[in-house]
Amino acid sequence: MATKQKKPDAKVPLKLRLKAWWEGYDQDEIKKRIASRTMAPQEEEPAKEEAPKQMDAESIDPWDAATVDIAQYIWGKGFCGPGGPEYIVSLSKLLALSPEMSMLQIGAGLGGPSRVLVDRFGVWITGFEESEMLVDKGRKLAKMAGLEKKAQLEQYSPEGFEGFDRKYDRALAKEALFTIEDKANMISKIEEKLKPGGLFLMTEYVIGSDAVLGKDKYKEWVVGERRHPYPVLSDELVDLLKKNHLQVRVSEDISLQYVEMINQAWAGADEVAAKLAKREDGTMMIQTLMREAEFWTRRKKLLESGDLKLWRIVANKKSGGPSMMSDW
Repeated sequence: MATKQKKPDAKVPLKLRLKAWWEGYDQDEIKKRIASRTMAPQEEEPAKEEAPKQMDAESIDPWDAATVDIAQYIWGKGFCGPGGPEYIVSLSKLLALSPEMSMLQIGAGLGGPSRVLVDRFGVWITGFEESEMLVDKGRKLAKMAGLEKKAQLEQYSPEGFEGFDRKYDRALAKEALFTIEDKANMISKIEEKLKPGGLFLMTEYVIGSDAVLGKDKYKEWVVGERRHPYPVLSDELVDLLKKNHLQVRVSEDISLQYVEMINQAWAGADEVAAKLAKREDGTMMIQTLMREAEFWTRRKKLLESGDLKLWRIVANKKSGGPSMMSDW
C-alpha cells in the first residue's frame, strides 16, 4: 500500500516539468525534492528516462519516428525546427525566386521549407539531408502534396562530400553547417555548382566569442545536440565565404526573432501533451516531448545569453561582370 501511494510523488507532473524546463528552473533540484518524499522508485525512474538519450547518442540517425512526430506537433507539418511558412517566404525574398530557377538546399529536414518555396515561387528544389528517417518521411509528405518532382529530397553524408552533380541558380542552408566540421569543403562544393551571379542564403548557429567554448553551459549543449556541433564565429563564417569567391551582401544577427519563434511554438506544449495523452502510445510520446523540451531549452538559453547566435548571411557568386546587386 505504502509503495503504491508514493509512486505518483516520484514523478514530476507534466505541467511542472514543462514549466521548470522552459522558465529555467534546475531540473535536477526538482527531481531531488520529489525524490526526498519517496525512496523505493528512485533507483528505477532515472534509468528509464536516460535510456532513450543513450540510444540517441549512439545511433547513426538521431531521428526516430516518435521524434519526427513530436517535431511536427510543435513546429508544424513538414517542419522539424523554428520557422514556419511565413518566415521561410520572408527569409527568402532577397533570393528573387522564379519558376525558371533551380535551388540547392543543405539541411532540408522534412522538406517543409522547400515545399513552401516551391508552392509560392514555383522554383525547382533539390534538398540534401543527412537523416534517412527525415528523407523517408519528407518524401512521403512531398508525394502527398504532389510536389515530389519539384521538391526532391536526397540523403547524403557531409563528411568527405565529393560534390553535387549539377549547377543551381540558388542555394539555401538552414542551420545546416554548424554540425559540419569541414565547412570550407562544403562551402567550396556549393560555390562550385552555383551559377555565376547565383545567390546563397544561410541561417547558421555561431558562437558569440571564443571564450564561449570553455563554458559549462556550452559543453552541456554540445553533449545534448543530435549531432556534434562545430560552430564558429560569424566573422569566420563570412571569411570562409569570401575565400571561396562569394561576395557577402547581408550579414546579420537574427537571434531575437529566432528565440521568439521558439517561444511561440513551445507555448502550446501543454495542448500537445493533452493530445498525446489520448494516444495508445501516449506515455512514450510524452517522454519524447519532454526530451525535445529539454533539447530546445538548452539551445534557447544559449541564444538568450548571447553565447550562441543565429546568423543570417546572403552572398552571391561573382559573375565576372560589373558588381551586381549594387542597389542593396
